[in-house]
Parts: sequence; structure tokens; C-alpha cells
Amino acid sequence: MTQPFQLPRFYMPYHARLNPHLDEARAHSSDWARGMGMLEGSGIWAQSDLDAHDYGLLCAYTHPDCDGPALSLITDWYVWVFFFDDHFLETFKRSQDREGGKAYLDRLPLFMPLDLATPVPEPENPVEAGLADLWARTVPSMSANWRRRFAVSTEHLLNESLWELSNINEGRVANPVEYIEMRRKVGGAPWSAGLVEYATSEVPAAVAESRPLRVLMETFSDGVHLRNDLFSYQREVEDEGELSNGVLVLETFFGCSTQEAAETVNDILTSRLHQFEHTAFTEVPALALEEGLTPVEVAAVAAYAQGLQDWQSGGHEWHLRSSRYMNEGALSAERPFGIGVFGTSATDMRGLLADAGAERLRAYTHMPFQKVGPSQLPPFYMPFEVSVSPHLEGARQRLTPWMHGMGMLQEGVWDEDKLLAYDLPLCSAGLDPDATPDELDLSSQWLAWGTYGDDYYPVVFGHRRDLAAAKLCTERLSACMPVDGEEPVVPVNGMERGLIDLWTRTTAAMTTDQRRTFRAAVDVMTESWVWELFNQIQNRIPDPVDYMEMRRATFGSELTMSLCRMGGHGPEVPPEVYRSGPVRSLENAAMDYACLLNDVFSYQKEIEYEGEVHNGILVVQNFFGCDYPTALGIVHDLMTQRMRQFEHVAAHELPILYDDLKLSREVREIMDGYVVELQNWLSGILKWHQDCHRYGAADLARRAHGFVPDQVPVPPLSRQTVSMAL
Repeated sequence: MTQPFQLPRFYMPYHARLNPHLDEARAHSSDWARGMGMLEGSGIWAQSDLDAHDYGLLCAYTHPDCDGPALSLITDWYVWVFFFDDHFLETFKRSQDREGGKAYLDRLPLFMPLDLATPVPEPENPVEAGLADLWARTVPSMSANWRRRFAVSTEHLLNESLWELSNINEGRVANPVEYIEMRRKVGGAPWSAGLVEYATSEVPAAVAESRPLRVLMETFSDGVHLRNDLFSYQREVEDEGELSNGVLVLETFFGCSTQEAAETVNDILTSRLHQFEHTAFTEVPALALEEGLTPVEVAAVAAYAQGLQDWQSGGHEWHLRSSRYMNEGALSAERPFGIGVFGTSATDMRGLLADAGAERLRAYTHMPFQKVGPSQLPPFYMPFEVSVSPHLEGARQRLTPWMHGMGMLQEGVWDEDKLLAYDLPLCSAGLDPDATPDELDLSSQWLAWGTYGDDYYPVVFGHRRDLAAAKLCTERLSACMPVDGEEPVVPVNGMERGLIDLWTRTTAAMTTDQRRTFRAAVDVMTESWVWELFNQIQNRIPDPVDYMEMRRATFGSELTMSLCRMGGHGPEVPPEVYRSGPVRSLENAAMDYACLLNDVFSYQKEIEYEGEVHNGILVVQNFFGCDYPTALGIVHDLMTQRMRQFEHVAAHELPILYDDLKLSREVREIMDGYVVELQNWLSGILKWHQDCHRYGAADLARRAHGFVPDQVPVPPLSRQTVSMAL
């Protein structure tokens, strides 16, 4: 069969190594698969299929240093997961039996008890039998923290197969952002990262869910999945009718050829590997200092990172050889000068330097303060009508005295003219048109505080390249939000006074758990400002995927949505509803639309006046090497797709979720009301951008004057904080 495109030149800087226990793992996994009923008689595989796929070779490449028993166990896990994928395809995807697929998936978590003393059901098929056996053999040597994380990633891997099945049923191809997020779950690489811990070292619980470790896992996952998409396009799209493939996603989104889409997927793959390296060399060492990790814990994190690199290079070598994938001619093409030795795909230095080096360098060579002219505004797709609170004027009048009282208009970052021009009460009045005067005041003040903080960090700390002071400021802001009766810090500046006042009034009636959740939402936003500052100091334009995910935090999306949930939803809505894939998909689509909308309006302000590197249009320009209008067109198309996804989830996925979880009529009505709140959130944000005086060319020119950030009071630095930032 003719291949649909030529495989691109891959960036692979790590040499693959082969575990010497390969033959032992092959023999063991073959016997194990037969014992679990996965071969002859299963209707899915025969021995010849298992031999051709060669999962022993995959695991020997991806885990080159573990001993024989560990390699055999890991290989059994991969035999199980690939058998599950094919079993689910043949049993439920081809017949598009969603109801049967859900019942099948609902049973599988029962075979992964965190306490091994918990009895499990009698297995009814090879997938259940294999999972029960593997879980019992694996978890005794791992901590409770690892068990919980691995069980969650396994459940995601299993349950998100329903998302793929739903898309096949609807004939729907995901948009690029949606696809990257969902592929991490259905593709299983976070699950693979858990097995890397098993093979190398378990990461310390204190940092296991930190941003640097999360980014290592996510960039690893994206690299694994996008690489697999390139090799598996022919089998998945042409043979199986699969719609969840990155090449197909970009082919559909851009309306381009399959070859062009494949090249773009490879560019994203390369960018994600660059992000992995950047995080490993810059953020992980800083994390070790900040958390005070012991030498043993530092070594465990280093071994884990090395294990993820081994997986990338080993997985690539396996894809070049496995009969499961499209790889005709790829093995010889990867070898310079005709070399055909195991593990040498990383030795094509000409391709490595020529293709990847220029892309990496380009991220650091942006010239700030370029003249770009007025921001160009395309016709935005906004299907929801905006409503404005009748209490708007009162909120406007009351916001200025509050800002003065907190001291945020006397620090050289904002003045009264800016506050009035930015008109944050207008945004609040659109976000929550039914708010009482007190609720509108509180919302306006939160928006003013968050917008002020977003301006404060680059002006005060970026101006001085003072990362240590920014970290201390962020720590103190978190301490301004007591969860369980502890005393807040004594405020020394306007941001701290404002946050203490807002926190006290907002959380007075909250439970301890609600306060903890709400503080986490604020912390996510303030910590993301430090991330922006870190890139600003390096003059580094972020990787596109990392940018989109961090942009939700820098925009304060989680904070405002937390306020929505806590305002009127109460305990009637079970927590699993908010954790579900459809609700997170709905919220993320809304967040991305609003964040990109802000990037479109603020392009001139950020690029020309502030020398920023955090703007979605600039990120697209840098990634594709294109001009402003072209990048704007791509961002606008993505905004539109995210809005259409929001509509799709609300109309089609939420009703299925309600039925799956057997929600009461009352809870369904509350969630339908939440959808309306998010619609107001979206339409209100658009109206505010259109009517405020923060982004227009004339407004920017009128306020183009120097700041005096040195008069802002900043707490004295401790020696520990200074060392953390170095």
C-alpha cells in the first residue's frame, strides 16, 4: 500500500540503547499474553500478531537500564494496553456501541484498588484478567502517592476512549488544542511516565505535581503521541476510520495537504522536545532548591528525567521497526552514510542542527518594542447576546475609592486615569448581569486587583530583572489567604492589602475545603506571573502548547470560574461533575476563546509598548515564521473553533454526561445555569474589550509615559529566597 506522505526528518538528540534482557521479556510476555487469553481464541490477536508488534523490543528500547524481572513486568503492561486498544476497537468502536463501551470501561477501575486487601471482581475478559494480574504484581513496591497517580492516569487512558468513540459516532474531527489535551489521556503517555518511575526512581511526592514535573510529563507525552500519530496515520485513518490523529486534525484545521500537515505535526513535536529540555535544564534545578530536596531526591528526579529521554529515543527506534506502523524506507532514511546500526537514529547531525537549531534560536531573538501599528480586529464569532447589570454606574463610582484605600493608585503602576479608562466594572457587569450591587462591587474589585497584578509584575520586577523579589511577593500573596484560621501577613503594599480585604469578604461563608480550592485558583494565577517574568528575563517566546495552557492561568480564568461555581452552585453538584472531561472541555474552550480574544486586542499594547513575548499572535508568528496578518488569521480560526467546541459540548456532550452520572433534575438545571454563566462570561469579556480604553491605539499613545516602579514597596529578601532565584 502506498504511504500517504513521506515521513519527515525527526529531531531526536538522544541515542537509543537496548536492554540486554530483551529475549527474556519477549518470552515472558508471550507466555503471559497466552495465559491471560489474549492470543488464539481471543478474536483479536494471534501469536503472529504479538510477534510482529514486538512489544518486548519497545520496552527494551524505552527502559534500557532496568533488570530482567522489571522489564518483563513493564512489557506485560504494554502488551495489556495495546491489547486493550485493539479489543476496544474491534468490540465497540467498529460497531459504534457507546453504551456497551461505557459499561465495559466502568468495570476496569474495580481492578485497581489502592489497598490490595480490597477484593476485586472475577475477570470476565482478557483485559480485566490482565489488569488484575498486573496491578497486584506492580503496586506493592510503590508508594500510595504513586498508586493514586498511576490509577488516575490509567483511568484517563481507559475512559477517554469514549471521547474517541463519540467523535467517530459524530464524524467530528477535534480542533488542535482540544486534540492535544485529549490525546494525553487517550494516548497513554502519562501512564507510560508512571512506568518510567517504576523502572527508574519514584519522584518525591512533594514535587510530583509541581509545574516543572508536570511539564516534563506533558512534553514527554506530547512528543510520544505526535510521533505515534505520524507513524500510525495510515493504519488509524485509512484502515480503522479513526479521527483522533494529529495529522488529520491539522489537515482539517488548516485545509492543507497531508504532507504539509505531517510536517507541521513534526514541527510541534520538535517544539515540545525543546520545551522538555528547557524545563529540565532551567525549571527543575530551581524547583529542587526551592523545595529543599535531598541529594537522594534530586537523584530520583534526574533518573526520572533521563528515563523519559530514554523512552523518547527508544520509542522512535521501535516505531521504525514495528509492523504495526507505516515505516517503509524510514529505517534506511534515518541512517547517515548508509549506517544501519541499532540506536543510531540520533546521529544525523546535519538534520538535527539545520532543522531544529534555527527553530530553537528563533524563540530567543525577538526584538522587543517593534512598531506594529493598531491591533487588527477580525469579525469575532460570538453567538451569545450580552447583558449588562443595571448596577454598573454605582460599581464604577465605588471602585475608585476602594483602589485608593488599598493603596494601588499610589505606587507608580496605575493612576486614577488608568483605572477609569480600564473600566473593570463594565467587565463585571457583563460577566454577571444578575449580580446584586454588593456582588458586582466584589467582582469589580477582584478584576481590578487581578489586572493590576498582571501589570505590576512585569513593570516592577521585569524592569529590575528581579526574579527573587517576584518569588517572595508571590509567596506573601499566598500567605494573605488563610485557609484554616491562621493569621495573614501584615500587608506592606497595595496588592497585599487588596488581597487580604477581598479574601476576607469573599471566603467568610466558605468551608475550609472551598477556601483551599479558591486559594489554589489565585495561586495558579500569581505563580503564572512569575513564569511570564522568567520568560521575559530570558527574552524567550514560549512554546505554543505551553503558552496556551499557561495563558489560562495568566488571564485568571480559574479564579473567575471558581467564583462562578461557588456563587450559586453549592454542594448540590457532585465534585466528579466538575472533574469530568466534558465540563473541563467546556471550561477550557471558553478560557481559550477569551484568552486569545485578549491577545488579539492587546497585540499593539504588548508588542509595541511593553516589549512582551506573551501574546498568542506573536507565538504563532514565531512558530510558523509568518507575518502578523497570517498569524492573526490562524489565531482567529482557532478562536472560532474553540467557540464552536463550546457550543458542541454544551449541546451534545453534557446531556450524555448527565445521563452517564444519573444526575438529578435539580443538578442538571444548575449545570445548565452554569453554561449560561459561561456564555455571559464570554459575551461580557468581548463587550469589555470593545468598549474599554485599555487597548486602542489612541489610548495607548496618550498614556505612553515612563513608570516609576522603584517607589513600589517590596518586602526585604531573605537569603534563602535570593538563592532560590539564582
